[in-house]
Amino acid sequence: MNFATEKKRLAQLRETVAYHQKRYHEDDEPEISDQAYDALVSELSELELKLEGKVSHVSVAVGGQINEAFSKVKHRVRQWSFDNVFTHDELIEWDGRLKRVLRDADKKKSNLAYVAEHKIDGLKLVVEYESGVLVRASTRGDGEVGENVTHTAKTISSLPHRLSKDIDLICVGEVWLSEGEFKRINEGRAAANEPLFANPRNAAAGSLRQLDASVAAARNLSLTVYDIDLFDGKKTGLSTPQTQWEELELLKSLGLPVNKHSKLCDSIESVEKFYKKWSHENEALPYGVDGVVLKVNEVGLQRLLGYTAKSPRFGVAYKFPAEEATTVVEDIALQVGRTGVITPVAHLRPVLIDGSTVSRATLHNEDNIARLDVRVGDTVVLRKAGDIIPEILSVVVSLRPDKTKSYSFPKIVPECGGDGSIERVPGEAAYRCVSKDSGVLHKQRLYYFVSKTALNIDGVGPKNIDLFLEHGLINRYDDLFTLTVGDLKDLPGFKEKSAENVVKAIEAAKNVPLYRLLVGLSIEGVGEETARLMAESFGSLAALRAASTNDLASIHGIGDTLAESVTEWFKDKNNQSTLDALLPHLNIENPELSSENDSLAGQTFVLTGTLETLTRDEAKVLIRQLGGKVSSSVSKNTSYVVVGSEPGSKANEAEKLGVEILNEKDFMKLMAR
Repeated sequence: MNFATEKKRLAQLRETVAYHQKRYHEDDEPEISDQAYDALVSELSELELKLEGKVSHVSVAVGGQINEAFSKVKHRVRQWSFDNVFTHDELIEWDGRLKRVLRDADKKKSNLAYVAEHKIDGLKLVVEYESGVLVRASTRGDGEVGENVTHTAKTISSLPHRLSKDIDLICVGEVWLSEGEFKRINEGRAAANEPLFANPRNAAAGSLRQLDASVAAARNLSLTVYDIDLFDGKKTGLSTPQTQWEELELLKSLGLPVNKHSKLCDSIESVEKFYKKWSHENEALPYGVDGVVLKVNEVGLQRLLGYTAKSPRFGVAYKFPAEEATTVVEDIALQVGRTGVITPVAHLRPVLIDGSTVSRATLHNEDNIARLDVRVGDTVVLRKAGDIIPEILSVVVSLRPDKTKSYSFPKIVPECGGDGSIERVPGEAAYRCVSKDSGVLHKQRLYYFVSKTALNIDGVGPKNIDLFLEHGLINRYDDLFTLTVGDLKDLPGFKEKSAENVVKAIEAAKNVPLYRLLVGLSIEGVGEETARLMAESFGSLAALRAASTNDLASIHGIGDTLAESVTEWFKDKNNQSTLDALLPHLNIENPELSSENDSLAGQTFVLTGTLETLTRDEAKVLIRQLGGKVSSSVSKNTSYVVVGSEPGSKANEAEKLGVEILNEKDFMKLMAR
């Protein structure tokens, strides 16, 4: 995106996030999942930092506005919201960042102990006791001012009205509703023709924020307390806890409900074990859990680490792999299946979801596209769970770019063969190719492209091609080179390792001799020998594409008929489109043409950036014609690095190694010697 586009998206994101904050925190009626909301906030924060150098009040908000129906409570201790991490790498980075802060403060720690607890999906409650007696309970609100919900909080059976000791205490916990109770409540609402609660969190929040305490009492809310904000032991002899773990022990001894699954972890590795255990076993719990909350155990270190504008530095929420996320639809392609049925597939901006990066999602059929009104450029909510192929749930219309157009099925699909025409399947929402053999021909071309004779992609044969086609992962040749481990690992017969092997094999196939590419394109009449002959005669794909029928026919062994077949193939607009989409993924190895001039013999060139007067392939041909070699990486054995516009890191590597750098003008002078 250019600057103007990014600025516009930033404004749209702020408005969208603010809207969903209100729906979640104030109305208790969210329209998107917490995971989708988190993804929007994450994108907003990144864009704010990129364009403005700081985050706004929207992206750091910890709650919502106060409902005027409740009296306000000014929190004696400000309430915070934890930052999130989503991967093990991010967790390690967070741990390292804490250690650096402590080291700068002369508190060097080679290892930090953490208290790990379930991140319960409920509503935060701040509870205050004076001389052991419950005097107030309030919601988080905006972090500074909350709502007084003492009347409904007192209906929670696990919340003691009097502690076992006469102390002053402010503690914090999470109000939640069990899955069984949630089901019972919704069954009752359905019988009374009342709208159903979307999830247990909404039901818990709606129950706690009732004016009539009897409504909350009838819903059997639960509470888990996990933190102490303020403590005065008075004359009880109880001392102020010095660690997070001691806080939990004290809360438990006072009669407050704490989580029995909490764990004191002596290292970040121990945290990871706790996380993995509950990421697999959380469904057995009576409450919803979307991750693990971590806090540095030593309270003294917590104070030293302090807070950001939004969150404590000493704690973080380590989220379980999200089953929902937001991303952008970059294209909608039509996939011709094995029976000729056409499936629309959304090509997405790659996104981490359910622990893997994915770049495609099925759109099922024309009717589903119309129902969603999904368009190229739309921001969408994506869902993936386990072995389910990703699908688009909804469109975030408020983030839709200007001048987008509704998607319409074309009348012609080139992959259908023949005249490429398609027809609606009677009685169904699907389209299919009119030509009954078109799907077979399309598959055969893909089979041949990956075969040993052509690109020789190890481990990818007809069965895998069928599987990729069936699940909408590929359509044209270039689609193979955009596949990720996340796209493949949940397919039938695949696991993480086998998916990695396939992706590595595809990556290796990007380096392809010109003649093998010509074989793989399925040009009528072009086999291996003809492909070699054309490659050695023209030296580059660019030269071959520009060749006339007479140019080809003049080569001994080609002939008029084959020459016409080749030139017609390259003139075809669909073939041109297919080839143009494929080429950016390949590093074509052109043949070394024989020449009487071998002035560059023994010299190795590396090309970087964009040349103005010739293509990269043409530059490689010139080098090879003079006996030189072309390499993709810079080393001490490199003779020259040829630099065009917008060069990459190879130019810097050349400078470090003392390799001579040539601009395009100097390079052409060298070629003319």
